[in-house]
Amino acid sequence: MYAPGEDEQLSLVESAGVPWTLYGLRDSYPLSEDSPAADAYRRGQPLWLGPEELATNPGDAGIRETSGIRDPSGIPDPPGIPDPRGVQHTPAGDFSLAAVALPADQGGGGCLLAVSDSPGGFDADDRQCLELLAEAVVVRPFPPRVPSPPRPLPPSAGAADAPHGDAPHGDGLPSSAFALAMDTGRVEVDDEMLELFGLSRGDFDGKVETLLGMTVPEDLPTLMSVVEADHMSIGDRELEFRILQPSGEQRWLRLRGQLLPAGDGQPARLVGTVADASKLRTGINEVARVQQLAAALATAGTVRDVSQAVVTALRRPLLADRMALAVVEGDRLVVTVLDPPEPEAWPQVWRSEWRSEWPDAPIRTMPTLAAALREGRAAIWPAGTPLEPALAEVGPGGLAVLPLPAGGRTAGACLIGWDTPHDFGPDERALLTASAGLAGQALIRAQAFDAEHELVGMLQRTLLPRRLPTLPGAVAVARYLPTTAGLEVGGDWYDVIPLPHNHVALVIGDVQGHNAGAATLMGQMRTALRAYAVEGHPPDVVVSHANRLLVDLETDLFATCCYVDVDMEEGTAWCVRAGHLPPVLRHPDGTTEVVVTEGGPPLGVITQADFPMSPIPLRPGSLLALTTDGLVESAELDFEDGLYRLADELAAADPAHLDLVADALLTYANRSDDVALLLLRYDGMALRPQRESWTVWRLPEAVRHARRFTKRTLRAWGVTEETDAILLVVSELVTNALVHTDGQVRLDLTLIDNRLRVAVADASPRTPIKPTSIGWEATGGRGILLVEALSAVWGTVPVSGGKQVWSEIALS
Repeated sequence: MYAPGEDEQLSLVESAGVPWTLYGLRDSYPLSEDSPAADAYRRGQPLWLGPEELATNPGDAGIRETSGIRDPSGIPDPPGIPDPRGVQHTPAGDFSLAAVALPADQGGGGCLLAVSDSPGGFDADDRQCLELLAEAVVVRPFPPRVPSPPRPLPPSAGAADAPHGDAPHGDGLPSSAFALAMDTGRVEVDDEMLELFGLSRGDFDGKVETLLGMTVPEDLPTLMSVVEADHMSIGDRELEFRILQPSGEQRWLRLRGQLLPAGDGQPARLVGTVADASKLRTGINEVARVQQLAAALATAGTVRDVSQAVVTALRRPLLADRMALAVVEGDRLVVTVLDPPEPEAWPQVWRSEWRSEWPDAPIRTMPTLAAALREGRAAIWPAGTPLEPALAEVGPGGLAVLPLPAGGRTAGACLIGWDTPHDFGPDERALLTASAGLAGQALIRAQAFDAEHELVGMLQRTLLPRRLPTLPGAVAVARYLPTTAGLEVGGDWYDVIPLPHNHVALVIGDVQGHNAGAATLMGQMRTALRAYAVEGHPPDVVVSHANRLLVDLETDLFATCCYVDVDMEEGTAWCVRAGHLPPVLRHPDGTTEVVVTEGGPPLGVITQADFPMSPIPLRPGSLLALTTDGLVESAELDFEDGLYRLADELAAADPAHLDLVADALLTYANRSDDVALLLLRYDGMALRPQRESWTVWRLPEAVRHARRFTKRTLRAWGVTEETDAILLVVSELVTNALVHTDGQVRLDLTLIDNRLRVAVADASPRTPIKPTSIGWEATGGRGILLVEALSAVWGTVPVSGGKQVWSEIALS
């Protein structure tokens, strides 16, 4: 809002919203110049200027051009092309300006300026709203300026201390008054104001920063909003703040000020008075402390956080020598915070109960404390009160016990003790009572939070692998870090799944969200992927099945996943990505690369989705790293840059010590998100197995053909021991598959390390049943018993909708 003055200018009377200096607006506009404010005022018609009009000639618009990065100080940028009126030009910003005249018949008239960053500027509704607002506004004109008689500066302030280096001048300052030049930060004060701040004339250097430095940190932002020109509007302001005197005591002061616009060759100035507000604020320090405690408890999540917030808010202001906070668990008090934490600062009887980090003891051992908890009111005992040793040694100069009430019960207790005699005033008693109520409610909330966090954390620990399996020809390590933001747990997971024929599946994934639902869904996805993998499906089918399962669960959550099937014998791997980060591969020579693989959408988004497989060649000494975005992405780091940083760290690492490599990589973790990391070093198998397969046709002599195939294979491998047992096992397993199933039957023979594995796969998922007893007259059922008797170990596993029955025979 701008009002006319006697100097033929429109001067700023009030502003709201973002500081007007950010858009280059002035504190005054001459009526003789061309500017939106002056034009709208003279014509009585509104002006609507968009970014194009403002960019064409911002000088005529009466603004200093601004860029996308606006200078919050309001000081013009370094000199550029000067405007005829001395306005500096810098690149223009994208905003719109509205100038609406105020009716003169309701006051002195004036002009309303409005600025908008909206892409479309001011639409029809905005314009109508501003015009209606302008019709209802009454702005009185500035009264004529009456020069006040000069008042000399204090003796120590000379011409060098005056604003802009001018000769000393006065403003008729009243007692405890000041005048601050907004452009230089030089302030004129009288002796009464220096006395309020506890300074002498010789100690004060005339800078406003010296006075601000004495302000209590909590009150500094409010005070800065007055002494910074960008945040101060024309008009009166009043606020109260605290200063810390040289003696260490706090004093409340009240500031009344008015910002005067620039004119007559002088800068904009803030003039006003400062008075002692201590006598007007009975108990205000205590109120402020309660407010600070409430603010701290609002962000305290755990019981330990709540306890620490109470201790921090009360011990120093009360000048207490020790504080303890404990929660009530059944008939015991369990201490959560001691300040100071050293055992020597506490009674000997406490130290005898020091079971773990803090002591805990039955409430009945301290009758005075038990009575205070039953009554539920703050209890205060001055120095010399006879108490049991467990309490007397806490506060020999005075003891306060605060029961922490919440929901009709006592959640805990706070003990405050002094070594020297302490007087308890009424304000202090009120502070203790108010603090106890706040702490009790926060403690109950924190206990529920801790219980939920522990439950979800236990669920997550249960769902993640307890340990990784031993792999043939490789070593794998994994790390998991939960988020520390809000102490929530999320859905990051990893898994290492041993598969038949010396294959292993590496899985890493991330479920959307950080809550119990995400952790539960993580467990479901990990179980599903493991089940599909063990069935023998190829990687793309495993991920497709998991995707359809997540869609059918209808959880409104999605998950990303990276699945890598590694063939330990051949040194090859196939990778499938579902919206997840690609793996990072370190070659044996130390070079690294982010593996370029084609990926599919996240799991749970599209029912019919393709998940292509991409090959990853491995050589002995290769290191494969799979991770979640918490390790490579943050608010300051893009995930692509994070992946390349991970590649650089792997290049400099020693793959011989995978645990050290994993720990070093976690130093870059973003703790506001979960982090999962899985590393696999491929060493290659020293002894590769020999394999042969045979498809059994359903012919009358199918079993004889299977036995002949087995004889040829054993002869080629040089196996001469246990041939009869091997042929009998082949006969029984093939016969069982042909008689009891339909479809294709396949015989697989594997020889490694003097053990022969015979496996027969068929299309039936039904597991063979071992009979409990067989009579002499029975004509079948002895096959499985013979296999069990001849095998070192045998079993059955599901494979691609069917099953595989296998037997291992030890060769001498």
